[in-house]
Amino acid sequence: MPNASIKKIIPCKKIDLIKMILDIEKYPEFVPWCINSKIHRKDEMKDMIEIEADLTVGKKFLNQTYKSHVTFYKEQDKILVNNIGGPLKHLKNEWNIKEINNQSEIDFKIDFEIKNIVYNMIMSKSFDQGLRKIAEAFEKRAINLFKNT
Repeated sequence: MPNASIKKIIPCKKIDLIKMILDIEKYPEFVPWCINSKIHRKDEMKDMIEIEADLTVGKKFLNQTYKSHVTFYKEQDKILVNNIGGPLKHLKNEWNIKEINNQSEIDFKIDFEIKNIVYNMIMSKSFDQGLRKIAEAFEKRAINLFKNT
């Protein structure tokens, strides 16, 4: 089961970065292999935001859609993502975000397993490279959107 973590400093404010991460419907514009995204439900409460969304990832002819439950804990500046449907047997990712001198420190952890054993073996081999590309895409997007704000 692939799992990894990445820690980065991104030159933008924490609130801007969190808004960008929660703007799931924009992912196809910048996240590698993300073909489509759709938010089905978004509930904003005093202490948290809960979102149910679909992401379609892959290539033109080989793609999969999975549904996830996203919870943003406002007081902790933490985003948790768990799968609730689709090709994943298990998905848990966690974003912890701190603001340090008008920059954001991200500590991102991911742990997942695909139901299909063959796909899981393929993903395991290219996982680190794919995760780096995705992390770089989020960083580049944040810099493009927020560096001068």
